[in-house]
Amino acid sequence: MPLNTSSNMHKYEPANQHESEAKDALPTHQIPRKLDDANGAIELQKRSLQMNHSKEGPLTTPGEPGKELRVFYTGGRGMALPCHRTRTEKYLIALSFLLFCACIAFVVIAFARHKKTDVSSVCLSEHCVRTAAQLLDSIDHKADPCDDFFQYACGSWNKKHIIPEDKSSYNTFEKLHDELQVKLKRLLEEPVSDYDTNATVKAKILYTSCVNTSRIEETGDVPINAVLRKFGGWPVVVGNQWENSGWRLETVLGTLRRVYNAPLIIDTWVSADDKDSNTNILQLDQPSLGMPSREYYLKEKERTYKDAYLTYMVNVARLLGANESYARHEMAEVLAFEVELAKVTTPQAERHDTGAMYAKMSVGELQERVPEIDWLQYFNTFMSTPVNSTELLVSFGMKYLKAMAKLVRKQTDRVLANYLLWRLVLGLVPEMTERYQRERNEYRRVLQGVSREKVRWQKCVEYVNERMGMAVGRLFVRDNFDVESKHMALEMIHNIREAFTEILEDSDWMDDATKGVAKEKANTINERIGYPEFILDQAELDKLYLGLEFDADSYFENILKVEMHDSLKNLAKLRHPVQKEKWEQDPAVVNAFYNPNMNDIVFPAGILQSLFYSAHFPKSLNYGGIGVVIGHEITHGFDDKGRQYDKNGNLRQWWNNNTILAFRKRAQCIVDQYSNYKLEPFGLQIDGKNTQGENIADNGGLKESFRAYRKWVDRNGEEPPLPGMNLTHNQLFFLNYAQIWCGIMRGEEALHKVRTSVHSPGPIRVLGPLSNSPNFSKAYNCPLGSRMNPHHKCAVW
Repeated sequence: MPLNTSSNMHKYEPANQHESEAKDALPTHQIPRKLDDANGAIELQKRSLQMNHSKEGPLTTPGEPGKELRVFYTGGRGMALPCHRTRTEKYLIALSFLLFCACIAFVVIAFARHKKTDVSSVCLSEHCVRTAAQLLDSIDHKADPCDDFFQYACGSWNKKHIIPEDKSSYNTFEKLHDELQVKLKRLLEEPVSDYDTNATVKAKILYTSCVNTSRIEETGDVPINAVLRKFGGWPVVVGNQWENSGWRLETVLGTLRRVYNAPLIIDTWVSADDKDSNTNILQLDQPSLGMPSREYYLKEKERTYKDAYLTYMVNVARLLGANESYARHEMAEVLAFEVELAKVTTPQAERHDTGAMYAKMSVGELQERVPEIDWLQYFNTFMSTPVNSTELLVSFGMKYLKAMAKLVRKQTDRVLANYLLWRLVLGLVPEMTERYQRERNEYRRVLQGVSREKVRWQKCVEYVNERMGMAVGRLFVRDNFDVESKHMALEMIHNIREAFTEILEDSDWMDDATKGVAKEKANTINERIGYPEFILDQAELDKLYLGLEFDADSYFENILKVEMHDSLKNLAKLRHPVQKEKWEQDPAVVNAFYNPNMNDIVFPAGILQSLFYSAHFPKSLNYGGIGVVIGHEITHGFDDKGRQYDKNGNLRQWWNNNTILAFRKRAQCIVDQYSNYKLEPFGLQIDGKNTQGENIADNGGLKESFRAYRKWVDRNGEEPPLPGMNLTHNQLFFLNYAQIWCGIMRGEEALHKVRTSVHSPGPIRVLGPLSNSPNFSKAYNCPLGSRMNPHHKCAVW
């Protein structure tokens, strides 16, 4: 229904409030009514009441005991009302008349308030009814949308759902992910058919080997022991038998990178040069650590996590044959080393200026700057083509590399070997037998609050889709992607991009020259929707997995083949031009992407589903769903990182200096605003600096999509209201946006997300953008100064 413009409009109540109040006002002896189809009379009956208030017997007339009283209201020809009425009859007639007048008054008032809406225009199709029911099912009508819109939009959803024992959180993304997994399970378990290619058959074999737990248990830890023997054994396990005479750090690091796809201590890969996006180049950076982030190592008040991590190390080593007390001593040294390693890493929040981190040099120059490492030995151990001192590379972590090199040279070979092989084992434990899973589950219980492992088939579907996503995508899109969705998404992209360029034009803090170049970049963004066409070409798809051969009885060996295949595929890019037309993202995922080197946005088939998109949704919901996602990804091209890349994907300064300063001032407003937010009920402060890029994209995407939606309405007219909802389509736009973020999480996950994620938690992704939006405040009639309509607002775009 159209917007109620009264001053207290934002205090929403259930749609049937007036009806329930009317019913409650009736006397307790209300007489039920029954329609007589023959003559239109309404018969009022109540056999349990008597005029003399007796507890038994029928209702009787005065002076005529035993006769039942019937009161007839004329409704058919030839019927008359009795001339004499009792006090009860008169009361009921008067009350009926008053109720009738109240109903008429309600209709008149409703018509006056909503005179622009024809009640008969309400959409009553099956899809509209289902959509309205779905939206209403998540709303907490007791919450004030102008105080806590997340609670209003998601309160009932969050109350009705629980976090599964195998998850640290549960939200709409997780729900869609789980539904997607069920579809993929069916596809991977289907018998091989004519539609299958070599690639899809390999995916099915990999899945079969993963779910074959009896064979995995029978094989035991023989495969992992074979891996460790290739490195001369794990010192903590073999004890005094370990020999370091042939052990060399650079060779071990290189072997781990090439064969096991494990870039430990140094992260190394081949990708497009940020300043020459057509050329692939070697790249180096600080690596990931064994625990989720450096903070888990460095905050002494959370010793619990380090203790659990050490216990996990010791127990895994014990299962592989180590003496427990000996293992505790050795692994304590390993943990101490990793703590020192964590100290020399740069916090994620300080790594947003790509231009400042970018350092291009030759291998020879790197050798001069970091002489403690034999870089030629390291690179030539894992590269497919020989590397000499003139080979160019890019480092994004020179400060780390220098400190790390000094640190490792202070360690004994034994400590380094124990650490590196622990990290290798840590990555492989999830694929090992049940007794290893028990130790992992205990560690995850402390770290994530998770009390059990995922159901095996879910784990296997996830793994196969992550590692053979294009093959799985071919199976998925056959029956789960409507080509019309692609056309609709493309139309929305063009409309939202147009809205963004209009916002650019309205940005008085930008100089005209920078505006012009920014418009060029926006109009050059390439869109990819659904899936790449090559997955439908059998020969092209099979090429992608050439060389991979699986055995249905050898799951552990299969995953080692996958790791080496992925490693070699990446390293083989060196000295080959970047294939900008190539689509890298898998189709069957619930996500979206912006790639600054390609200047493209990607919306896989997996995200083009409800709540984000449906061909049967009103446009208000599609623009509030996938539309905001589209705007979000477009805005990434102009956030704190993306703005540093030009339309061709090259890192260079193409903004006027004064405009850069103005951008930073507006971005700082977002940083400060989000840094003042706390994630409740956990009381955790949001890191506004680390999340600024995503926050800028959230705010910009919402604004662009709403603008595009209103332009669509201007061209096409207002859509019919949804049934049973006293909400305008402007309100529905913001409601659907908020309901995308419905979800609940454990305290451990809240801490992990706040520390490590570049995305703000769901409640903050609702609070921040909506409280910055004048369009939202107007739609929900939120008073200025309310929590969702603060006096001070932030906006970059």
